[in-house]
Amino acid sequence: MTLSAKAGHVARALEARYPDALCALAYEKDYELLFSVRLAAQCTDARVNIVTQTLFRDYPTLRSFAEADLPALEEAVRPCGFFRLKARDIRAAARMLLSEFGGRVPDTMNDLLRLPGVGRKTANLILGDVYGKGGIVVDTHCLRIANLLGLCREKEPHKVERALDPLIPKESQSAFCHRLVWHGRDTCVARRPRCGDCVLRAYCDFFHRGA
Repeated sequence: MTLSAKAGHVARALEARYPDALCALAYEKDYELLFSVRLAAQCTDARVNIVTQTLFRDYPTLRSFAEADLPALEEAVRPCGFFRLKARDIRAAARMLLSEFGGRVPDTMNDLLRLPGVGRKTANLILGDVYGKGGIVVDTHCLRIANLLGLCREKEPHKVERALDPLIPKESQSAFCHRLVWHGRDTCVARRPRCGDCVLRAYCDFFHRGA
């Protein structure tokens, strides 16, 4: 079976298992997703959603983030960890969005990577979820499961992204990556994968090696 064929089988199996899989972060505005992803580094999506309920109420506009008192913003995001760095990045990103992008989150990889605290994972998430342009979001679930399946043999996120990009149609990439996250939390758990219950076992190199 070719990698493209395997990827197609995997994508269809994931879609059947998780038809409504979406980004787990709660947001209404483009910049809210950007800031939520920044807060989610080394923090659970569930905790971020709790914090942003209050955060987005207290800072209701992009300008309110740009003009925020930094110590107060740090306290607001403290439960997400690394709060000083995250608060600094969020305020700096808000200022750049206003000064250079007309108050909108940009829609190109190069422009997104200019924003403080934004790497390729965040940029691809924005491109896929906000703009529908596609993008392989390589988080820990994507990296691990793609290697277990045998869709790639890479350990560096940018190499996993490069390997998966031609295998998954652009219009399906965002949903595919969200479904990998759901699958990683639901079945293919890092330290105790439930292979017997896995809808991907027929296509999984790890399973067929007898692990």
